[in-house]
Amino acid sequence: MERRTRWTAAIFVFVALDAASLQIRGALLPQFEAAFDVSPGLLGLVAPAGTAGFFLTVLVVGLAAGRIQVHKTLLLGVLGAGAFLLVMSGAPIYPLFLGALVLHGVSLGGVRALDRALLSHLYPERRGRIFTLHSLAWALGAVSGPALAALVISVADWRAVFVLLGLGFLPVALSIRTLPLPERMENERPISLTGATELMRDPTILGMTGALLLVGGIEGAIFTWLPYYAGTSLPATLAPLALSAYLLAYVPGRVTYTVLAERVGYAPLSLALAIPAIPVMYVALVATDGYAMLAAVFGLGLCMCGQFPLLSAVGVEAASEYSGPVNAISTSATYIGMAVVPTAMGVLTGIYGIEVAMTVPVVLIVGAAFLIAATWLATQRV
Repeated sequence: MERRTRWTAAIFVFVALDAASLQIRGALLPQFEAAFDVSPGLLGLVAPAGTAGFFLTVLVVGLAAGRIQVHKTLLLGVLGAGAFLLVMSGAPIYPLFLGALVLHGVSLGGVRALDRALLSHLYPERRGRIFTLHSLAWALGAVSGPALAALVISVADWRAVFVLLGLGFLPVALSIRTLPLPERMENERPISLTGATELMRDPTILGMTGALLLVGGIEGAIFTWLPYYAGTSLPATLAPLALSAYLLAYVPGRVTYTVLAERVGYAPLSLALAIPAIPVMYVALVATDGYAMLAAVFGLGLCMCGQFPLLSAVGVEAASEYSGPVNAISTSATYIGMAVVPTAMGVLTGIYGIEVAMTVPVVLIVGAAFLIAATWLATQRV
């Protein structure tokens, strides 16, 4: 198998495992509560524990991509991601579980800071397409994670889920252990603080960052609050299907956009998806409830699933020699949005109710569409 194919397969398997390990946390919250005898308030620490280490590592490693030993960082990240899942599976107390979750996020971040940069060097002529396929691998893992959790806990202890996922990282590590990096990745240019500041002043990078901040906020809102909102009009056993319907749309959506990306262009395709997302989001999150909402959120997933890979490709195209820092900026912006917006919606929910809070993503998609249009205009002027 040629080097490019092996790297691609390893990255795609890794990102699928990453997504699965993220999505199983919500599915297993009742098991954590019973196993560690903690309150619902303490269970809320699971989300920030996993995100904090991930976000900081992505930012630091991505901005240092031209200075660090990339291959060693990737290998340690893969091994660490698997090892800390195994630690979580055997954690006897909740603080140890949370500590291992933080370190698992750090390990994931070390790889995710570099994986898209590596793909951009492997496929310089097809960045948008390969980024969309990369996101498709994430979607497949995200859809599979809750299903795996449900299957395992029906026949075994919840800890077995972490064992299975942890062991899944081992073949990835073995695959890349002696696999040389592409020459372009080895020659990734380092960036100084001044250079990073100048990079952020580029209109295309600035537009991409702002748009992904809002897109990340929308996705964070949906991942966190959609099942809760669905529970107000659906039976409790069916409410999680709303998020499943949303994530399921990522699979056909990203397959389609993989084909369209090279023909239409990254920015125009992103805008073409954002504009219809405005009325679809209103219908899905405000105007419908019950079973009709399940169909509506599937349509919403089709509109939203292409935004992160397409906008990331726009940024890398604008500064391909700094693909590592650009990847760090795009991923960090997305995760900042995912952390901030659901928190703000929680405050709104406590004061005004979930129905009012669910209007926030509708407002954000209007702003995102405006920024995507501005980013497209910036790319036309280059």
